[in-house]
Order: sequence, then C-alpha cells, then structure tokens
Amino acid sequence: MRQMATQAQEESPRRIIELRDQVIDAIARTMDLYGANYSFGKLYGIMFFEDRPMTLEDMKDHMHMSKSNMSYAIRSLLDSRMVTKLEEKKDRKDQYVAETDFFQTFHVFFTMKLQREIDVMLEAINQVIPELSEIALAEETSDAERQECLRDLHKLRHGVNYYTWLTQFVNRLRDGEFLDR
Repeated sequence: MRQMATQAQEESPRRIIELRDQVIDAIARTMDLYGANYSFGKLYGIMFFEDRPMTLEDMKDHMHMSKSNMSYAIRSLLDSRMVTKLEEKKDRKDQYVAETDFFQTFHVFFTMKLQREIDVMLEAINQVIPELSEIALAEETSDAERQECLRDLHKLRHGVNYYTWLTQFVNRLRDGEFLDR
C-alpha cells in the first residue's frame, strides 16, 4: 500500500506536466488557426503556466530554440499584448509574464486582428471604387465592361457596408461591451 502511494506521488508531477503540455499544444494550434506562429503560441502556453516571470534565457531553455528566435517570438507576443515586460530585471535580464486572462487576450488579439483587416480592406476598396466608377461612366467604355464595373462596384459597396459594421463591432469589442463575465 505504501509503495503504491509513493508511486502515485511520483507519477503525479509527470501527469500534471503531460496535461499542461496538452493545453499548451492546444493554445499553439489555436493561435496558428488565427495566423500566429505555432511556436509563438507554444511559448505563450509555456508562459501561461509559469508561476514566475521568465527571461529570454528561460524561454530558450524551455523551447530549445535560439535566443534570437525567442527575442522575435517575445516581440510578437508583446505587440499582441499577450505578454508583458516587467520593469524589474533579474540579473540585468528583462523579465516577461503572460496575460492569463483569456477574456483579455481574446479582447486584445481579435481587436488588433480585425482592425488590421478593416484598415487593409477599406484602403484597397476606397482606392478602387473611384476608378471603377470613372470607367463605368466613361463614354468609350463598352456595355460589357460597364456591366462588369457595375457588378464589381455593387460587390465593393457591399464590402464597405460589411466593414462599416465590422468597425462598429470592433469599437464595441475594444470598449469591452462583450466582456461580461
């Protein structure tokens, strides 16, 4: 009986690590779904479970990657505000902690991604609409080309409506309207 208890105590920490690894992999795969690098997601997952701040050296040891790769990964996570750089240093090295509030990471990550989509798409659409309109109104434009321009303009105006709606959604998300927990 005593031997079984000892064996269970020895297996428990390993099992906890295995279970954490499952979640870390899920976080990495999920971030990959949304266009973030898998290894950045894995780093975030490791930091998520870490109960202390980490240095680039700590990250390098956990991930078995170069310090320059860790630096690149941490910059990306900092930009998306999934990780915070602490003011205090450890042995003159910067320290970082992960944001562990999934509501907050969702809020920031999707607000930034959706805003980027809005900016890119509206810039392109707003550049194209005037020229398409000009072509459609020009006397020398054939009927077939005019119809093609009008179809495109209709689609693009629908796109503008969508991105106007999405802008309102992002503003509400940014304001925390959907974060009632």
